[in-house]
Amino acid sequence: MNAARKEFALTVEDLSVSFDGFKAVDGVNLYVERDELRVIIGPNGAGKTTLLDLICGKTKASQGTIKFKERELTKMAEYEVVRSGVGRKFQTPSIYENLTVYENLEVSFPRGRSVFGCLAFKRTPDVTERVNAIAETINLQDHLQREAGALSHGQKQWLEIGMLLMQEPELLMLDEPVAGMSVKEREQTAELLQRICKGRSVIVIEHDMQFVKNIAHRVTVLHQGKVLCEGSIDKVQSDPKVIEVYLGH
Repeated sequence: MNAARKEFALTVEDLSVSFDGFKAVDGVNLYVERDELRVIIGPNGAGKTTLLDLICGKTKASQGTIKFKERELTKMAEYEVVRSGVGRKFQTPSIYENLTVYENLEVSFPRGRSVFGCLAFKRTPDVTERVNAIAETINLQDHLQREAGALSHGQKQWLEIGMLLMQEPELLMLDEPVAGMSVKEREQTAELLQRICKGRSVIVIEHDMQFVKNIAHRVTVLHQGKVLCEGSIDKVQSDPKVIEVYLGH
């Protein structure tokens, strides 16, 4: 497949990384389009989180290329990858629990993230407008003055997604965003992800197959660091190899 000829938001080719001789990611190719919501599934140890670590620059590749908007990410520092438009959410929410929802979103505004920007930061109308818009997107418009620590687990996950959205990323990567959520929160998160993939690419790692079915445009299955299968959720769920190594268990 000569996918590189087509214009993709993210192009990963022949990507590998080894830890003490063990290949955690082994020759992975991944092509993600703009406005696409891609879900990556696979058994524990398949290389899913490591793949996101490689894309965001947390881990350096042993070989291969990662191109985002035609820029090579493998040579960049982690902060440079963020500035290029890549946002990453880890499994555990990382928010300022002693600040309000409003303040959490406000401090994530790009102008306030550098040392100088933080010192000179002012609550201007564009900041307030952006905070209110993001709060509505993440279903927290009625909780702006609540301390973040008082939110439910699901609301904390939404807040962290909102903090990333404040930076207007063009690629958003989420690691198990619905782990620990109630059924209602999972449904609301599925709706949220469908909204935020308009105008950006979203990659989600997830184990909940019903949730995957509700959100995925395409699904990539990893096994032992390699791409085992890729395609629609129906194709993936009916693939004998996927059933054998993952779904059957």
